[in-house]
Amino acid sequence: MSSVIRLLPDHVANQIAAGEVVQRPASVVKELLENAVDAGATSIKLVVKDAGKTLIQVTDNGKGMNEIDARMCFERHATSKIALAEDLFQLQTKGFRGEALASIAAIAHVELKSKEHEAELGTHVIIEGSKVVSQEVAVVPNGTSFSVKNLFFNIPARRNFLKSDQVELRHVVDEFERVALAHHNIQFTFIHNGSELFNLPASNIRQRIVNVFGGKTNEKLVPVQESTEIVEIHGFVAKPEFAKKSRGEQFFFVNDRFIKSSYLHHAVTAAFEGLLKDGTHPSYFLYLNLPPNSIDINIHPTKTEIKFDDEQALYAILRATIKHSLGQFNVSPVLDFQKDNELDVPYSYEGTKSTEPTVEVDAFYNPFESMKSGGNLANQIGSHLDRSFNPFENVASKTSSGSFSGGSYPDKKQPKSGGWETLYEGISDAKDIILSSADHQLDEEEVTGSLFDDEASHLHTGQKTYQIHKKYIISPIKSGMIIIDQRRAHQRILYEHYQHSFSVKQNASQQLLFPLSLYYPVYEMELLRELEQELIQMGFLFDEISKEKLVISGIPVSISESSVSIVLEDLLNELQDNVPNEKEVLHDRIAKSLAQSLALKSGTYLSEKEQENIVNSLFGCEDPQTSPFGKTTFITMKVEDIDKKFM
Repeated sequence: MSSVIRLLPDHVANQIAAGEVVQRPASVVKELLENAVDAGATSIKLVVKDAGKTLIQVTDNGKGMNEIDARMCFERHATSKIALAEDLFQLQTKGFRGEALASIAAIAHVELKSKEHEAELGTHVIIEGSKVVSQEVAVVPNGTSFSVKNLFFNIPARRNFLKSDQVELRHVVDEFERVALAHHNIQFTFIHNGSELFNLPASNIRQRIVNVFGGKTNEKLVPVQESTEIVEIHGFVAKPEFAKKSRGEQFFFVNDRFIKSSYLHHAVTAAFEGLLKDGTHPSYFLYLNLPPNSIDINIHPTKTEIKFDDEQALYAILRATIKHSLGQFNVSPVLDFQKDNELDVPYSYEGTKSTEPTVEVDAFYNPFESMKSGGNLANQIGSHLDRSFNPFENVASKTSSGSFSGGSYPDKKQPKSGGWETLYEGISDAKDIILSSADHQLDEEEVTGSLFDDEASHLHTGQKTYQIHKKYIISPIKSGMIIIDQRRAHQRILYEHYQHSFSVKQNASQQLLFPLSLYYPVYEMELLRELEQELIQMGFLFDEISKEKLVISGIPVSISESSVSIVLEDLLNELQDNVPNEKEVLHDRIAKSLAQSLALKSGTYLSEKEQENIVNSLFGCEDPQTSPFGKTTFITMKVEDIDKKFM
């Protein structure tokens, strides 16, 4: 019997390994950028065509390679990052896999140009499908340049599984942002199809975040800083009012390496407890520095998951640090009974010396001088007062005679008045001032015989529709009644309205008195450019679509100005993972997104006229029975079914 186990050829083994290492163009971008960082580069340039399917080029000014290293780097299990197994637990670098370049070379056309700084000439290597086509000495600039062309050219099945260019570009941008945010001291440039998406100069962390996500990001950031024996934490979290519905701007970096950790993410969300709206997620950019021997980064092939030695302590420290930062910058409410905000020194006066006020006194001022001339109440009081009156005169005389004892008033005799009673002449007696009990009316609680609350007080005879719990609309019919879910019904109405707008290729638009400016990250602006024609068909008018700014001069009639940002944000979240190439599918996705964003929320009160409008519009739709998402919009209850409930 012949043996059935055999060794695979190198090119087949490399293609199998490539399936684990290279999942999409973004995987190649990640490996090449990390190698450039480990090479000590201070400037890295990424050039991509067709979202990386046609070309991925990474050029750096690092230390470069000689002709031997330039050839050896494409061999399997070849790396300059580790030498012993123990080095895996003391890693300070990134690209140490040893199979990345070999896997990339097995499924693409790779061209390498590299030169060491002290060398006069460099090396030029061309590899196609793991086969070395040529290797020669060439005049090239210092550093290294990798060009990966025609990815998956020899694995067409794998190439067919790639998504659209918009989706693949999104993944490439994600990997680029992660590396750029982890290394703010390196200059990065990103060019896609000839247009520059990012140009990030070397800067501090805050400026790098602002350069990546737009100038408006600066006002959202709250600094976070803490140093303990276990971990050092620094970075920024976004203010709660800027929380997003998506989880895009959430970054953890451990020893300058991007990671994903649901455990640490829970610690952050716990710190924001009570500060976020329902359905929103906080944004954060947190950098953690730990001893390399206290973490294990080899538990996942992509090295994006890390195992910590003491996760519970790290959780508690991270949560407490963020809560302290939010309270320190008055983002979250705090109780401080020792602090008076009115005593806070304004920033403009902080550090300045205080000056003593000058007090001037008029020694000749007499406040009673005006009393000499009459005409006012003070003069009347002064004229009637007996300046010789002594209120203790009778007390002193009685005490001396021994008749004053026990602390009681000596007698009923009134002291001399000095004529002060004349001030009250002309005032009515007290019995004329006091109101009789007949003039008083006590507030009584109004008692009604209605069994319904205020919500049902609008019901009256002859009304055709009724609203229950601000959620359902009841309308009587011949056979009984129908119960309509007002939100789902409104979704169906809006969905077919926007579908009609796409079919006629025009929609009514209302001009804004003042143009509306919105700011989005670079990738989202690219996505809005792709959707520009569809948005114009719906009724949007744009004055400007720049790198990070969107200026809107007109909006559809059915959309209010205050809800424009919400509608566009929901639309971007809906399409960020996949933008259909077919126009009909794209229009359907946009119509569903707008219908979900603009539909009536449960708990909205509707007048009788609004209720009737919902009912009439719903049954004027082509498919009134279900919402755009396949859920039932109304149910019917016959009189016979109601009668059975009372049997």
